[in-house]
Amino acid sequence: MQLPSANPLRLARRQFLQGSGLSLGSAVLASLLAADDARSQDRPPTSDVRSPIPDSRRPIPGLAGLPHHPPRAKSVIFLCQSGAPSQLDLFDYKPVLAERHGEELPESIRRGQRLTTMTSEQKSLPLTASLFKFAQHGRSGAWVSELLPHTAKIVDELCFLKSLHTSAINHDPGITFLQTGSEQPGRPSMGSWVSYGLGTENANLPAFVVMISGGEPGDQPLYGRLWGSAFLPTSHAGVKLRGSGDRVLYLANPPGVSREARRRQLDTLADLNRLGHDRDGDPEIIARIEQYERAFGLQAAVPELADLSDETAATFELYGDDAKQPGTYASNCLMARRLVERGVRFVQLYHRDWDHHTKLPSRIRKHAKLTDQGSAALIADLAQRDLLRDTLVIWAGEFGRTAYCQGELTADDYGRDHHPRCFTVWLAGGGVKPGLTIGRTDDFSYNVAERPIHIHDLQATVLHLLGIDHERLTFRFQSRDYRLTDIAGEVVREALL
Repeated sequence: MQLPSANPLRLARRQFLQGSGLSLGSAVLASLLAADDARSQDRPPTSDVRSPIPDSRRPIPGLAGLPHHPPRAKSVIFLCQSGAPSQLDLFDYKPVLAERHGEELPESIRRGQRLTTMTSEQKSLPLTASLFKFAQHGRSGAWVSELLPHTAKIVDELCFLKSLHTSAINHDPGITFLQTGSEQPGRPSMGSWVSYGLGTENANLPAFVVMISGGEPGDQPLYGRLWGSAFLPTSHAGVKLRGSGDRVLYLANPPGVSREARRRQLDTLADLNRLGHDRDGDPEIIARIEQYERAFGLQAAVPELADLSDETAATFELYGDDAKQPGTYASNCLMARRLVERGVRFVQLYHRDWDHHTKLPSRIRKHAKLTDQGSAALIADLAQRDLLRDTLVIWAGEFGRTAYCQGELTADDYGRDHHPRCFTVWLAGGGVKPGLTIGRTDDFSYNVAERPIHIHDLQATVLHLLGIDHERLTFRFQSRDYRLTDIAGEVVREALL
C-alpha cells in the first residue's frame, strides 16, 4: 500500500484513510473527519500550526483571538489540599452540632443520599461537633477555626465559597473532576487548558508548573495525569518541580556536552523535525520541538529560580522556617510567588494527607500547622509586591467531610467520611471581591441552603477571570468538541469585582 507523500494539511489517520484505497467509504469518512475538524471552535487553522520553529528566546503565544475579553488575572496559583479537609473543623462554623452532639443524623437532613462503603454499613451516624474553637475575624467577620491563626489574619483578602458541591464521592474521581472537569481520566488538566489558550510569557519557563508536599505511606496517590495535557499538545502538560535532588529530572547535559553544543544539537534536531512535520502534518512534532526548547531554557532558568539567596530575612519570617527547606508546603508557596513573578501562567501546588477518616483532631492539627502560614504568607507577599491584583489564588480540596462520625465516637478521636454535598473553598486576588462570603449550608453543613456552586461553576469562573469564555475554549478530539467545563458551568458573578 502506497501512502500519499507530503501533505501538511492532513493528519496521520486521514493519510491512511485517503491513501489506503480500500473503498469509496474510506474516502467519504476521511472527508467527514476533515469537515469535523474544520468546525472546531477556537482551534487554530492547520496553516497556523506551521509556525516558525519555537525559539527559546521568545514566549509561546496562545490561540488567536484569546483572551476573549479583558482579563482580570494573568496567573493562577492553585493550592490543592489533596484528601479533602474538613470544612466543619476549619471554616463552616456549626454551633447546632455542639448542641446535638452524639444524636443520630436526622433522616430529614440525609434525605436518602448515598454514603461511601466506609459508613454505609454503620448502625449509627452520630452527629459530631468540632473540637476546635471558632471566632469571627477582620472587617468581614469571617468565621475561622483556631487551627488557622495565620489565615484568620488575611480573611479580608479572601472570598469564601461555602456552598461548593461535586458529584464525586471518592478521592480519585473527586480530585480528577476538580482538576480536569471529568471524573474519568483522559481529559486535560485546568493548567493545560490555560497554557493551550493563553501560552506562556516567559521564554525559559513552562506555562504550567506543579509542586507537591506532604503525604504519608498509604495516602491517596497523586497521578501525573492530574497535570497532564491528555489530547492537547503535550507541550501544555504541567512540568513537575521536585523538592529534592534535581528540581527537574534529566534536565542537565551529559558530562562533556557544553551548552553551546546542546544548542547546535537542538537546532539540527529542530530542522529534522520540521522536515517530518512538512511531510506528515503531525502537530505533535511541533509540540516536541517546543518541549526541547523549553528544556533548554529551563537549564538556565531553574537554578536561578531555586536560588533563594536573594530573598530577605523578612520574607522568610513571613513564610516561616519551613520555607528554607525545599519540598515543604511553605517553600512551595514561596516558589509559587517567584514563578508568577517570572510570568508563569499556572502554578499547581498539592499538599497531601487531608484524608482524615480516623484520628482527625491530631491529624488535622498537623496539616493545618504545615499549611496555614504558607497560604497566608503567599497572599500577603503577593499583595505587598502588587502581584495579588492580577494573580488568582485558589484554596480547595476535592470535596468536604460529613457532620457525622465515621467509626466510634470518642471525645478526641473521631473521624469524618467523604461528603460531596457541600464544602468550602476560598479565592483571593485576580479580580475577586475580597472580604466576601458566598453561599450557605444548613445547620449541619450537610446540604447547601443558599447559592449552590458546582465544580464546573468554579472552573468557569477561573477561566473568566483569565479572560477566557469557558464555552469557547474547545478542542476537537475523536469527532467531538471538548472543553474544561464539559456541557455545564456558570460564572459566579457575585465573586467578581
